[in-house]
Amino acid sequence: METLERVVLVDDSDRQIGSGEKHEVHRQGLLHRAFSVIIWDDAGRMLLQQRSTNKYHSGGLWTNACCGHPRPDEECRVAARRRLRQEMGFDCPLDGLGTIRYRAELDQDMIEHEIVHVFHGVHEGIIVPDPEEAQAYRWAHVDDVQAEALASPERFTAWFRKYLKAGWPVRRALPESSG
Repeated sequence: METLERVVLVDDSDRQIGSGEKHEVHRQGLLHRAFSVIIWDDAGRMLLQQRSTNKYHSGGLWTNACCGHPRPDEECRVAARRRLRQEMGFDCPLDGLGTIRYRAELDQDMIEHEIVHVFHGVHEGIIVPDPEEAQAYRWAHVDDVQAEALASPERFTAWFRKYLKAGWPVRRALPESSG
């Protein structure tokens, strides 16, 4: 059972205006702060996770490496690395890509209404997902994921489809090889 978790409520400019209990915020569709992490490997593939069917919404759907909400008074980058360790069992440096705002009605009468801070990083190594968070994972080239999401959008989370449409899962500002 999940503990009562508080999320940061924000205004249209992403300024904190309070906090609320996570499930209640999602039931009411209140605007809140979130983060998402996109992970690449050296072969240029993106890490996808399949959310656990035990999640309170979007269970069993494919999405980016991890996502979540910073705690009140927690920096987004710190929260993103915390959740990456919790959900996927590894840590790596993360660079910010920017923010994206969206609203989506989900299953279980939940509404995501978020300003999302998107981060990306590179990982080559062991992945040990927490089965309560992710029931599976895979590496895929973004072009293949784009095609799959167009053909079967119901297999992907609402937010990840929005990231794909906005062009977020790209390798920006990663070091170039010196070959």
